Amino acid sequence: MEPGTFLKRHRIFRVEQFEAATGLSGAGRKASLDYHRKRGHIVPVRRGLYWVVPPGASPETCPVDPFLIAGLITPKATIAYHSALELHGRAYSSFNEVQFLSERKLRPFDFRGTRYRPVTTPPALLRTAQHDFGVESLDRAGTPLKITTLERTLVDAMDRPELCGGWEEVWRSLDMIEYLDLPAVCRYVEALSNATTAAKVGWYLEVNRKPLMVNERTLKFLQALSPVSPHYLDRGNTEPTRYLSRWNLVVPSSVARQEWEEPA
Repeated sequence: MEPGTFLKRHRIFRVEQFEAATGLSGAGRKASLDYHRKRGHIVPVRRGLYWVVPPGASPETCPVDPFLIAGLITPKATIAYHSALELHGRAYSSFNEVQFLSERKLRPFDFRGTRYRPVTTPPALLRTAQHDFGVESLDRAGTPLKITTLERTLVDAMDRPELCGGWEEVWRSLDMIEYLDLPAVCRYVEALSNATTAAKVGWYLEVNRKPLMVNERTLKFLQALSPVSPHYLDRGNTEPTRYLSRWNLVVPSSVARQEWEEPA
């Protein structure tokens, strides 16, 4: 395939894709990419990743899609945490940061006003070679992206709320979920092997038992994975707390009451 034809068929691409489609490599590949970059046809985002400039647009100001960039930064990048909530249409707020799971260590970077934040896959999944547990494919403008499922995203948000804007943003976002595959939630919680996370997820599902149609069997399963002694939701918090005996979880009173909710 001619390089020009390849560019017409892509909005963003990795060098490996360019090589496979055009048959160019080494000096030939470099010369072709340099040619198109100098003529404003492509914009380098990161090493090995290029954004294609639409006809008539300026390479300096053409809009880019942060989710496509994050999803192709590495071959196995997976959109996760608050960014996954956004793509699933369940985020309360929009962030100018995109979080993605990476199979190798990367530094955060900024491009066109967006912060790109790599996150390491949870250790329990690495130990058991379950990197893709709860990962699905999503079509974004004709480009397939890896993204955590809604079920995994809920658990991840409870596991690391700091990546999702804190407890108010997490709670308001998760409240937009109308349906969950509860067995899938339980399987992922079990795979994470984190008692505190199991308690947090169990507590959230118990509070939202009616709208999410959570059965007692699900709650008992998560309770069995919960801590045997009290664990703190937020050790750094100095406000009054509430002890949730079923989950052995000590929760800031404001979070337990969801005090951010407007009065009726």
